[in-house]
Amino acid sequence: MTGTRLKPSSASLLQTQRSDGLVLGVSSAEAAERLRVHGRNVLRERGEVSAVSVLAAQFRSPLLLLLVVAAAVAAVAGEWIDAAVVAVVVLASAGLGFVREYKARSAADALRSRIRTRTEVVRDGVAVTIPADEVVPGDLVLLSAGCLIPADATVVDARDFFVSEAVLTGESFPVEKTKDDRVFLGTNVRSGTARCVVDATGSATAFGAIAQRLMLRPPETEFDRGIRRFGYLLTIAMLAMVLVVFGGHMLRGRPAVETLLFAIALAVGLSPELLPAILNVNLARGAAAMSRRGVLVRHLSAIENLGSMDVLCTDKTGTLTRGVVQVEGAFDANGVASQDVLRLAAINAALETGLANPLDDAILAAHAPDLAQIEKLDEVPFDFARKRVSIVVRDGGRVRLIAKGAVAHVLEACAAPPDVDARVAEWNGNGVRVLAVAVRDLAPRASYGRADERELTLAGFVTFLDEPKPGVAKALTDLAALGVAVKLITGDTRLVAEHLARRVGLPVRRVLTGGDLAVLTDEALWRLAEQTEVFAEVDPNQKERIIRALKKTGHVVGFLGDGVNDAPAMHAADTSLSVEQAVDVAREVADFVLLEPDLDVIRGGIEEGRRTFANTLKYVLTTTSANLGNMISMAAASLFLPFLPLTAGQILLNNFLSDIPAVGIAGDAVDRELVDRPRRWDLRFIARFMIEFGILSSLFDLLTFAMLLFVFRTRAASFRTAWFVESLLTELVIALVVRTRRPFLRSRPGRLLLYSTVVLIGIAFALPYLPFVGVLGFVPLPPRITIAVAAITVAYVAAAEMTKSWFYRHGAA
Repeated sequence: MTGTRLKPSSASLLQTQRSDGLVLGVSSAEAAERLRVHGRNVLRERGEVSAVSVLAAQFRSPLLLLLVVAAAVAAVAGEWIDAAVVAVVVLASAGLGFVREYKARSAADALRSRIRTRTEVVRDGVAVTIPADEVVPGDLVLLSAGCLIPADATVVDARDFFVSEAVLTGESFPVEKTKDDRVFLGTNVRSGTARCVVDATGSATAFGAIAQRLMLRPPETEFDRGIRRFGYLLTIAMLAMVLVVFGGHMLRGRPAVETLLFAIALAVGLSPELLPAILNVNLARGAAAMSRRGVLVRHLSAIENLGSMDVLCTDKTGTLTRGVVQVEGAFDANGVASQDVLRLAAINAALETGLANPLDDAILAAHAPDLAQIEKLDEVPFDFARKRVSIVVRDGGRVRLIAKGAVAHVLEACAAPPDVDARVAEWNGNGVRVLAVAVRDLAPRASYGRADERELTLAGFVTFLDEPKPGVAKALTDLAALGVAVKLITGDTRLVAEHLARRVGLPVRRVLTGGDLAVLTDEALWRLAEQTEVFAEVDPNQKERIIRALKKTGHVVGFLGDGVNDAPAMHAADTSLSVEQAVDVAREVADFVLLEPDLDVIRGGIEEGRRTFANTLKYVLTTTSANLGNMISMAAASLFLPFLPLTAGQILLNNFLSDIPAVGIAGDAVDRELVDRPRRWDLRFIARFMIEFGILSSLFDLLTFAMLLFVFRTRAASFRTAWFVESLLTELVIALVVRTRRPFLRSRPGRLLLYSTVVLIGIAFALPYLPFVGVLGFVPLPPRITIAVAAITVAYVAAAEMTKSWFYRHGAA
């Protein structure tokens, strides 16, 4: 817990107690006791990852549950060997998924714990910053623009205090809160300042009362939608296979239990049952890799979206520029250098208690005002409509209002504003930011407000420089090479934005201002947004509108923001990024938090997102390409052979062994061409791949059947053994072929994938000769059959390579 003594202005507020004898906050000892009694300020306690819960989650898979049912059916029918084999496969599959997923989830939770929302409260008469989950009832919370409200509370006093309650009401416009109004957990401060006393935390809050409704699954991403549709496709295929095989075998008078187990095994064999575990492992590995590159992942499911992003919208400060704003000069209304103007701006900056910003920091770094003779009387906080902040002070016996803000918005409050457009345009054209300072003498009275911001006298200007960040031009070039267009969206003037864009090498073919956006229809903006690189002088609602327009035209849009005014746009974007130093609301909305506000860090994150997507897709392609052909071949052959091609237990064992190397796909090396541009989930691509490679697999299956039946004239046990070995070998080697678009010998796989595949190939050849395999129905094979099986596998690899080359040459994504 860190503490800072309150500024004189804040301390004076603390000295004002309500007439009902309000205690100003709680002591540290009392806070600790209340935390023990009421619990942490969270909707649901999030403890450490439980091994038991992760293990139990493995058995929520419909496929594993189907196998459990199959084992039970076999046991009831007295088929003890089949029941035992199925049970072993179930336990082994669950164990394999558990080990990888538990490790992945533990790593992901450790990364998430690095990002905790903090809030400012009063403890023992000192303003301290604490984690939001340590807030207790009775705490006095200090709020300003950009803060997330950490609990339900009652307003003690407020100044132009507006709160966005969209999370609770859906209403996009902020609501003004005054004394005795209530504010609620999860909402955020849009402007103004307030002190509030917490009266409910955690599940006792209004948010907690409707948490089940609010905490429903978030909107489905494009990747999630693709996975769901892929699941539907497989489910239909599995049901059709089970019904056709079971019905056909029943018509032929086959034993019901044997047929049912065989049909279930075929259905399970068709499915990529490790896909949930592979997804979790992939996402966790991606999150860990991103953290090493300076990107903390708040929502794992957003990683694929980051990889798919093709438009990145960003403000300029700290991303395109150094983010270290410096005062370039201070000038009176006639353009003459003036220390008095700088002093007025510094008094305003020092006493402002609303939205913190780097311009105030720069002013105070250039001039530290002597506040000993200054008494703050009131404040009209900054908001995004007025774009200025006013401080009322008693200075040397005079009561003065000092206003500071955007030039146009300060001039509109002046009595007789001079014509300064040419001078300001010249500054802006050179990339110099400008704030105007104006003053007015007032009569002493109890309070002041917005109505006093009129008939001001322009005192002058303060100018600022924020130089472009070194290396930003190269970062923009690298992003363009990855297929990501960068668009600048800023509240700064058009001239400043254009000057910076050209300096960093951002092409400026079209610029739209907030004024332009105000008169454009949505349909017109959809067309123009794609063609525009710079959006200037925009307000928060216009930022959101730009994001939605880009999404409407089919782009996957990312938004990088760090201020309260960025939150609506971040929420609207497909993927949102913020920085560690951002205001609470921006950091909470973000999917990713950057430890450094650097475009090159984002580039690294995009590449990791694309690697994660590529490896997820590899598993799907690997399992479906071989599984579909093998299962269809067995289903068809089983209707004509006098015996089953494989028993149910053998099918499941084959499927389990072939899945072991697949776990290594999560850490597989990814070819550069798979990260060179955005890629999305394409169900047509998957379906075409399944069909074409499935047909190829079936052709070699039929060749194997013909060889075993007509050349070697094998009986049931030898047929099943040889077919088991051939089927396992083809499923293992196809992973090495389809994991890359290159010839597979020119793309080195990851170590775990390679080594586990080599070991399993050895096991496949040795399996018929191992002791006790007779229990599984296997018999030793003559050398000539083993050699023939190996030859067919080599031929299959060669054919798969040619099919792959043809497949990608003919328009595949």
